[in-house]
Amino acid sequence: MTAFSYPEVGATRRDKLPPGYHQLRHSGYLGRGRAVFEAAAQAVLGWRMHRAAGVGIAEGTPPAAPGVRVTPTLVCGPLRITAPCEVVWAEHGPRRAGFAYGTLAGHPECGEESFVVTMDAAEDVRLTVTAFSRPARWYTRAAGPLGPLFQRAYARNCVRVLRRCLDSAN
Repeated sequence: MTAFSYPEVGATRRDKLPPGYHQLRHSGYLGRGRAVFEAAAQAVLGWRMHRAAGVGIAEGTPPAAPGVRVTPTLVCGPLRITAPCEVVWAEHGPRRAGFAYGTLAGHPECGEESFVVTMDAAEDVRLTVTAFSRPARWYTRAAGPLGPLFQRAYARNCVRVLRRCLDSAN
């Protein structure tokens, strides 16, 4: 059994992220109401959002639940980057649903990322992406500030893509 590549497993569930990492919090509005919340929760927990964002997730991967192993794959031209992860925590409550996965050996980064859909008292639904990470491979170290810029762009894209997934479901 491969261990996580960082010691602060589960830290995305807390408000304060660990020091020594690049930190990211990005939130975006998805819509309003119970139906939007449930559809967004299913798209996140069932990997539909990731796939729609262009991230390769193997068919047959079970929905996000603690202990589920997943190897997201990014293809950029001739480059194919695999990023082994394991789901650290997952939840699906009446107003909050989502999960976090943590990096395993072989991942280009070291850290954790969560994708959480919430519905507030006014029934506004949002996706929040929270992450802490630092380079773990030579090429992510060489990329310098491009890594955090890519991660921020990816978080913004997740909100856009999830909104499109919800629009196509209606």
